[in-house]
Amino acid sequence: MELLQSMRLFARLAELGSFTRAAESLDIGRPQVTRYIQELETSLGVRLFQRTTRKVALTAEGERFYERVQEILADISAATSMFDRTGATLAGRLRVDIPSAFAHMPFIRSFKEFTTRFPGINLVLGVTDRTVDLVGEGIDCALRIGDLPDSTLIARPIALATMVTCAAPEYLQEHGAPETLDDLNAHRGVNFLSGQSNRTLPWHFSVKGQDRTFVSDAGITVTESNAYVQCGVSGFGIIQAPGISVAEHLASGALVEILEPYRPAPRPVSLLYPSRTHLAPQVQVFIEWLQARFTQVHPDWLEQQAGS
Repeated sequence: MELLQSMRLFARLAELGSFTRAAESLDIGRPQVTRYIQELETSLGVRLFQRTTRKVALTAEGERFYERVQEILADISAATSMFDRTGATLAGRLRVDIPSAFAHMPFIRSFKEFTTRFPGINLVLGVTDRTVDLVGEGIDCALRIGDLPDSTLIARPIALATMVTCAAPEYLQEHGAPETLDDLNAHRGVNFLSGQSNRTLPWHFSVKGQDRTFVSDAGITVTESNAYVQCGVSGFGIIQAPGISVAEHLASGALVEILEPYRPAPRPVSLLYPSRTHLAPQVQVFIEWLQARFTQVHPDWLEQQAGS
């Protein structure tokens, strides 16, 4: 078992390139990682890593060993779970990152079903709107809305999110409700600053099947999704957001949808992860569970993407 543990530690260190990050991702102390790797190198009689003050990188021997270890760990995972039908034997840490737009009760509550079904998996949930370095930060997979930049990551489309343009009743009482896109020129909006491009994200509208964009005069500009919605509720101006993030406010009347005839095409929702091969079992079952469950969380505002 010590050899197996050493191999798991070795694989995690190879993936993250940091003793500290490897230790954090496995919930063990950094000295323990160092000891296991030193013992593994001694038993093999080769140096597996080149270590500097800033980086840990595989040696040529380490790269060859890593390829073999990936195969061995995958075989062990398959063998130990081959008779499991409940998920009870699956164990390990699973770190998932979701955008702030999904950090709401219906979606968060759905994770309870996952943790109940797979009690041995320790789910670590991160919430952020910024671009994350999955490998460097030890994140197993991330959920994102909208078009994605070119990347070496695998992007699996899982749903389409309805986009809603809306404003607070108090704002509409003071400024009137726009009825056409040209009317937007006389209105103030809440702008969202992209952490990826550092530019204001435009609103999208559908006009006779064609996409049309608009950037409003900003009453305020924010960089986080929940703050963006709260600014809309507070009457700063018009917002355009995924329906799932404003559903409760639309239901309560705190926000009112406007320009519904010009609703834009739904935005893709994708699950990102580093590799198609050698996925840890807990990552694989999460991907399958989320793809099957996702659109059931808020069917009014999420729809299954064709082919997903």
